[in-house]
Amino acid sequence: MIFVPNEITDPRLNLAIETYLLREMPLTEPILLFYINEPAIIIGRNQNTLEEINLDYVKAKGIQVVRRLSGGGAVYHDLGNLNYSFIMPDDGNSFRDFAKFTQPVIDALQELGIEGAELKGRNDLVINDLKFSGNAMYATAGRMFAHGTIMFDSDIDEVVKALKVSPDKIASKGIKSIRSRVTNIKPFLPKDKQTMTTHEFRQNILLKIFGVTKLEEVKTYQLTTSDWQKINKIADELYRNWDWNYGKSPAFDIEKRRKLAIGIVDIRLNVVAGQIKDIKIYGDFFGLGEIADVEQHLVGVKYQPAALQSSLAAIDLQKYFGKVTVAELVDLLY
Repeated sequence: MIFVPNEITDPRLNLAIETYLLREMPLTEPILLFYINEPAIIIGRNQNTLEEINLDYVKAKGIQVVRRLSGGGAVYHDLGNLNYSFIMPDDGNSFRDFAKFTQPVIDALQELGIEGAELKGRNDLVINDLKFSGNAMYATAGRMFAHGTIMFDSDIDEVVKALKVSPDKIASKGIKSIRSRVTNIKPFLPKDKQTMTTHEFRQNILLKIFGVTKLEEVKTYQLTTSDWQKINKIADELYRNWDWNYGKSPAFDIEKRRKLAIGIVDIRLNVVAGQIKDIKIYGDFFGLGEIADVEQHLVGVKYQPAALQSSLAAIDLQKYFGKVTVAELVDLLY
């Protein structure tokens, strides 16, 4: 494994670094990237940004809003969060296998004296049923990354104020607020480590993952001037781009939303003369393909169950959504 050192705190650049490593770095062995972001909301690839954030609060506080490549839900980052990304070839079996990539993190936490961390649900790490880490994946062109955030010493009040809680998640998890289900892990450190900073925590986790005792023993790759030129180009094309981060949301006359086993699926439709004229699919599901392919496939289809079923049966739904059936989506659409 190779570690890429990084002290940048701009989330637009950090996501661009990750994208560059995924797209262009030779993958002779897996790559590990850590990054710590200034206050930001990182939106899942298929989410409707304006429905995930408290826009007035985000604007007033100058919080960055950046859409990532991977699916899943919105997360709040600040200087008390440690974010990690494992970048590697896609072996065809690892996508959605969150246990494979979160276990090294759990093991490292245990070596630091933090007991009880475990994977729960689709993609969350918890202690005492309190979430401290959300995880997501993205795959393209035979490569993939698995990444997540660890709430080490984050400002939970800011998490609560900056994000909106979906009513679907409240209903499904029986919760009243974000605060009631999240935690930092710093309080779970042994007493002699309670003064640890986020950067010291990062160093400790790094050493544990590599199984060494000194930073000099960690195999590293330093980004070059040429690398940075390409990284900045990616940042300009995607993560500094309003259209990518927010996206244009046309007016729709039908809205269908439901929490399925794969996550929340939110579908907006324009139906004219009994046919789908326009459609937009949002959600926090994990898909491999571009959801725009599904949207385009459904444009022009008659808005009635038999036609919807026939159209959806021609798509590899697992590729785009995960384990969902044609019947589930037809029931949601109609």
